[in-house]
Amino acid sequence: MILDGWFYAGAVIGILSAIICIAATIFRDHPADSSILSLAAIELYLGVYAIYALVSPVPINGPGWEFWGYIITAMLLPPIAFFWGITDKTRWSNLVMAAIGPTILVMIHRLQVIWHG
Repeated sequence: MILDGWFYAGAVIGILSAIICIAATIFRDHPADSSILSLAAIELYLGVYAIYALVSPVPINGPGWEFWGYIITAMLLPPIAFFWGITDKTRWSNLVMAAIGPTILVMIHRLQVIWHG
């Protein structure tokens, strides 16, 4: 299995987002702007990753519906957590947003496995 720069960039963004959101859970009583911005960073990364996947050459046994299902699902998670965060005005909404970073990390790893076969 090949873990390339896309995986490592996603790992850094996902871990930093989780750390920011956990810190916001500890220190804030309401959703923090930093938590919301960290979700925006994840969504931006996923958008660029999806565009890259669309325009890059497809491997011999190319990714199928499973690959695109993972990308679409991954791109839906940050907006869902964002809307949770803006509607639930408690500290726990930061913790919900913190779960997105590690979840995306796992999904990006799975995308790498599917893409590289």
